[in-house]
Amino acid sequence: MRWRDFITLLGGATAWPLALRAQEPGRTNRLGGLTPSPRDAPHYAALFDQLRQLGFIEGQNLTIDWRGYGARTEQCRDIAAELVKAKPDVIFCAGDIAVRAAQQATTTIPILAVTDDMVGAGLVRSLAEPGGNTTGVSILATELDGKRQDILIEAVPRLRRMATLADVNTTTPQKLEELEDAARKRGVELSIHRVAQSEEVLPAIEAVKTSNAAALNVLASPLLFANRRFIIERAASLRLPAVYQFPEMAEDGGLIGYGPRLVEIFREFGRRQLVKLFRGAKPTDLPVEQPSHIEFVINLQTAKAIGHDVPPGLVLRADKVIE
Repeated sequence: MRWRDFITLLGGATAWPLALRAQEPGRTNRLGGLTPSPRDAPHYAALFDQLRQLGFIEGQNLTIDWRGYGARTEQCRDIAAELVKAKPDVIFCAGDIAVRAAQQATTTIPILAVTDDMVGAGLVRSLAEPGGNTTGVSILATELDGKRQDILIEAVPRLRRMATLADVNTTTPQKLEELEDAARKRGVELSIHRVAQSEEVLPAIEAVKTSNAAALNVLASPLLFANRRFIIERAASLRLPAVYQFPEMAEDGGLIGYGPRLVEIFREFGRRQLVKLFRGAKPTDLPVEQPSHIEFVINLQTAKAIGHDVPPGLVLRADKVIE
C-alpha cells in the first residue's frame, strides 16, 4: 500500500510572523459554531488541538459557544440568531444550510465556513475575492461525486443498477441529472434517493434495498456525513458496495473513501484562517481555500465482510488499503 503527500491548501502560507502565532495577552476570543457534527467529532478535535498548540486555550483565552454543534437542519436559523446575540468574534459553520443561516443572521460578524462548493452555492462571490463576511474552505466534494461514481462502477464489474443517496440541501437537480447521464453512458441505471433531514435517511436506504441496486454512491453532504455510521452499518448489512466522500469513512468501515482528508482540512485551516480572523483580518481579504490533494482508500476488511471482491487493478491504485 502507499500514501500520497497530503493536504496542502491553496492560498495559505506555511510560515507566519511570530505575531500571528501567539495569542494576544489579556484578550479572550469568542468562537460560535453551527454544524451538524457533534463537538467530539475527530475533525473538531483536530481543530481545537491545533488552536491549543497556538496558544488559544478554552477556559483561559478562548470561549467556545457549543450550542450549535450537532445542530439539526431545522434548528439552524434559530441557533444562528442566538449565536449572533452572544456576539462572538467568529462564527464557524459547516454545510450550506448552516452558512446561509449565519449569513441571514449577520452581515458583520466574520463567518468561517467549510462546505462543499462555496462559489457554486452562492455563498461567496469568488474564491479569490469572497466578498461579504464569509470565507473558509470549499472542499470540492460535489465536484468529486462523479469521480466517486466512476470508481464505484469500476469496483463492481458488470454493474447494471446502482443507487445514489443525495441530500437535496447540497446536491442540485442539475448535478443529479449529470450523474444519471454519466451512469447511462456506461450502461448503468441510476436510482436516486433524496433526503433533506436525518429522519429521512433510514427510509431512503430501505428504498435503496427495494430498488435492487447492487452498489451505493453516498454523495457529499454534511447531513449524510453526520449520519455516516448508520449509513455505513446499513450498507454493510445489505451487503452493498458503497463509496463515500472522505478517506476517513473507509477507515470507519465503508468500502471506499475518495476525497480530501477531513481532519487535515480542519487542522490546516484552524492553523491559518481562524487565527487570522481572531487577529482582526477581514473575511473579504482571506481567499477561500481548496484542497489540492485527494486520497483514495479501500477497506478490504469490509469487502470480505460483505462478500465482494474488489478488482486487483483498483486496489493497486489506492493510496491506502485496509487489510
